[in-house]
Amino acid sequence: MSTEQSKKSALSKAKGFKKSKAGTYLSIGTTLFGAVSVIKQAKKARGEQDTLQLVDAVVSAAAIATGVALLVRELRRMNSDDVLAG
Repeated sequence: MSTEQSKKSALSKAKGFKKSKAGTYLSIGTTLFGAVSVIKQAKKARGEQDTLQLVDAVVSAAAIATGVALLVRELRRMNSDDVLAG
């Protein structure tokens, strides 16, 4: 197998993992982990009374919430497609 074929194989495996249940759970976890920095940003903005930073933190939090909701929906679809989940 050439290096080019090896890279394509690894890439297709990575894409397959991303579409798997484990990959979806991992995505949810990493997305929620990003919420930690948003919380810190919001606390700092409130302490400094920086409205613009606070708005940025709120928008970022909304993006995280939307992202998690989309991932959870995808996970539910995977479960409903699973014959054994029945």
